[in-house]
Amino acid sequence: MSAFLGSVALAVATLDAVRPDQYDLPTPCEEYDVRELARHIVAVLRRFALVGRGGDPMTLPHVADGSWHEAADEARAAWTADPGLLDRPVTLPFGTLPGAAALVVYAGEFTVHTWDLAVATGQSPAWDPAVLAVSLGAMERALPAERRGEGVPFGPVVETAPDAPAVDRLVAWYGRRP
Repeated sequence: MSAFLGSVALAVATLDAVRPDQYDLPTPCEEYDVRELARHIVAVLRRFALVGRGGDPMTLPHVADGSWHEAADEARAAWTADPGLLDRPVTLPFGTLPGAAALVVYAGEFTVHTWDLAVATGQSPAWDPAVLAVSLGAMERALPAERRGEGVPFGPVVETAPDAPAVDRLVAWYGRRP
């Protein structure tokens, strides 16, 4: 739970620091400029809140207008209301996982998209080493480098030095170029 909450808090803080003149800038996430990535983060928060309430995330769009603060509050509330949710299976867009595992997956997504925003807008967030370790470990286990290609929403793993910063190793695992 702490990795998820930490990743959401850092995403919100990074979004808060985006200046209006930066919304049309490109991001390393090639599908989105800064504005659309902010809208995507709002949508993912809402979708994940719906998952926490037992709903189908595919009923909500990939991008949405609105406050990222409100969407983050909604996600936090949904996932902290019932401690038993961590042990129950939840349905995500890509399959079914125990709630605790779903939190780890989304901690990684929010961390990578925070990096996308930071790179695009020249920010230097205070990365939490624990969040990075949890996210990278989970991705390495769940999506080995060999399982990339058609139908997988991540590019090939980008090589990094073994002593590269943890955030660089994480985003490289997602196919980004740190």
